[in-house]
Amino acid sequence: MLTKQQLPTPTLLLDLDKFETNLVRMAARIKSSGKALRPHAKAHKCVEIARRQIASGAIGVCVATVWEAELMASAGIPGLLLTSPIADPLKMRRIVATGAMVVVDHFQQVAWYDQAAVEAGRKVDVLVDLDVGDHRTGAATPEDAAEIAEAVDQAANLELRGLQAYSVRGSHAGGPDERKRVSAEAFGIASRAIGIMLRRGLSTEIVSGGSTGTWKIDTAVPDLTELQAGSYGFMDLAYRREGLDFEHALTILATVVSANHAGFVTVDAGFKAFATDRGYGPEAVGLSGSVYRWGGDEFGYLDVASGSPKLGSRIEFIPPHCDPTVNLYDFIYACRGDSVEAVWPLKKRTSDILQN
Repeated sequence: MLTKQQLPTPTLLLDLDKFETNLVRMAARIKSSGKALRPHAKAHKCVEIARRQIASGAIGVCVATVWEAELMASAGIPGLLLTSPIADPLKMRRIVATGAMVVVDHFQQVAWYDQAAVEAGRKVDVLVDLDVGDHRTGAATPEDAAEIAEAVDQAANLELRGLQAYSVRGSHAGGPDERKRVSAEAFGIASRAIGIMLRRGLSTEIVSGGSTGTWKIDTAVPDLTELQAGSYGFMDLAYRREGLDFEHALTILATVVSANHAGFVTVDAGFKAFATDRGYGPEAVGLSGSVYRWGGDEFGYLDVASGSPKLGSRIEFIPPHCDPTVNLYDFIYACRGDSVEAVWPLKKRTSDILQN
């Protein structure tokens, strides 16, 4: 059987025992709250992981891009929700073909999706995306959201299902009190939109939002029906800094490629091996007090107080941010202990390449 020591580095590892613990823990927590879980597959882009999330109780998965939806749909993954508004009729035709539920935040998107649905000969489920304070996407006000919802409701080939009220800020707001404040603010805005929609006889069957960072807070929100949390399966340093108690199941395996200086070694994992958006580096597993420093595209330095790892040693690192780190790799090696139990592909985008 293949072992970690036989893998080329840098490479992406998943500790199955920790991963499975994370899945069971979140599923149980969400079930006990009376909510549903539709985890975000942008965290992993992996069909096998989506299957395991659904087997543990998820009602489907969220996706961030059209190609992620196509990947999941082609593998028979049910309950897809594209959480990103799009403004390209060609992409809209593709997403309609997957059967995914979609979000809109503008009347033009309603018209485009309705036309795409006509061409496909099918109904499309739609949520209205509401800006709950991030100003990234979403209808600008609850009143605007209700107006767009009416347009969806009146479109012959669209089915209004409710509202998307996701807070980007809430995920990493900085401490439980601040996360709670941001969540309360976000769902206060959502509550106003829901009230207007209900008074107009519009569907609010689904209110989708929430994240790994605010799962405990958001499950107590009466209006929320489902959570989009995704990173809980992997966990990373950013969420640990927020006090989350999930296991670090995702690591990057690297090799010490130079050990010629006292106090630090060089590993073969640099900017191309880890996401760099958090402003800090990864953390070495089992090397207390060590500090990672960026060393370039292919290299990193690991400062150690004593007992420097030897040349050729293997070191696992917890990434700062799991989602964009996973995006750097083609495969994830699913391990139990030191043994590699499976190799799962991480689909790369090919469907957006124009063919001559």
